[in-house]
Amino acid sequence: MSRIHTWFALLLFGLIAASDGLYSARDDVIELTPSNFNREVIDSDSVWIVEFYAPWCGHCKNLVPEYKKAATALKGVVKMGAVDADQHQSLGGQYGVRGFPTIKVFGLNKKKPEDYQGARSSQGLVDGGLKAVRDMVNARSGGKSGGGGGGSGGGGGDAKDVIELTDSNFDKMVIESDDIWLVEFFAPWCGHCKNLAPHWAEAASRLKGKVKLGALDATAHSGKASEYGVKGYPTIKFFGGGSKSRGSAEEYDGGRTADDIVRWAEEKAVALLPAPEIKQVTSNAVLKEACEDHGLCVIAFLPHILDCQSACRDAHLADLARLGERFKQKQWGWLWSEAAAQSALETSVDIGGFGYPAMVVVNKKKGSFATLRGPFTFDGINDFLRDLSYGRGSTSTIRGASLPTADEVPAWDGKDGELPEEEDIDLSDVELDELPPKTEL
Repeated sequence: MSRIHTWFALLLFGLIAASDGLYSARDDVIELTPSNFNREVIDSDSVWIVEFYAPWCGHCKNLVPEYKKAATALKGVVKMGAVDADQHQSLGGQYGVRGFPTIKVFGLNKKKPEDYQGARSSQGLVDGGLKAVRDMVNARSGGKSGGGGGGSGGGGGDAKDVIELTDSNFDKMVIESDDIWLVEFFAPWCGHCKNLAPHWAEAASRLKGKVKLGALDATAHSGKASEYGVKGYPTIKFFGGGSKSRGSAEEYDGGRTADDIVRWAEEKAVALLPAPEIKQVTSNAVLKEACEDHGLCVIAFLPHILDCQSACRDAHLADLARLGERFKQKQWGWLWSEAAAQSALETSVDIGGFGYPAMVVVNKKKGSFATLRGPFTFDGINDFLRDLSYGRGSTSTIRGASLPTADEVPAWDGKDGELPEEEDIDLSDVELDELPPKTEL
């Protein structure tokens, strides 16, 4: 082969090799290699977002236009670089890269970059970069620094609601608390974990106040991962109820979308709710708490204790307790009153014509109520409440448009009723007029 041909072949090979890269010198994305990485990134005072990619990777190719767009938008604020980790495997291995693309955020501590877990869009990258800058500024000014790279742990999107867990804070945050938890054990390089991230963050926001969602990097905090038998990523564990106090956990077996996670968690949370207390209406405060602090309140009017002694009343209250457990997810208020003990309340919901036992369900906000017209049995009440929970059944307007003030009455002592003792009448001191003598006709 002639020298010209050799030179041409080398030039062509160089052009082909250069074309393998996903970014060029014309882009605002800086090509990084082992020879310039420390100088450009580690020794820099700037925040860097670095993508580790492979030229043959389809996801990497799809990311290119978004990554370039973000680099242009962040120019002068955050630097964005790219490493061909297929060609520079040592550099990828140094940062634990096991899949493509892997995106790292090099913020205040350049020796410990954080995995970017946000959306794979230009806006998501811009948001992640700006967050990392804010965290760096806050840390330098003595403020509190949040997690960088699109959020702490495995969360993405609105990841601030995902709580970062470690070996050192796990017991205090999860095991020793009274809160219900879903915990994701993840690995930064895990592709499935990255796909889960935005759904996990969304679920955390939607479940706020009900169930806490946490994330633990099982590669950095292997103690807890080992304790709970984590062998793959992501692994999700549920901590709640009695099992939580003993440190045991239940395996999450739901789907991996935000809707799936929320639905599964809410069902578990409901199962752990205590059954509502069936309270006697002994004062206006009891009536107000049950009917104002809950969407609906169930009120049973039980026969007088002389007409239905303690065994009879206890049976009714036991049925109400079972029904309260069955419908506890509705978070209704539950009340009972003795016949005629709250006459104004009975009049307001038209109880007088139905006899006892009777039941109404009151919506105080709407000023309406529904009346049980079927049998006062467990099944009869269950059907009535089930229909109401589905929005079926007729309602009436409370007389006077609102519930009256309840009377102060003594609480039932749990005993049988007794008739009042009749007083003996002593006639010894009573003077009676003498009857006139009988006369014969």
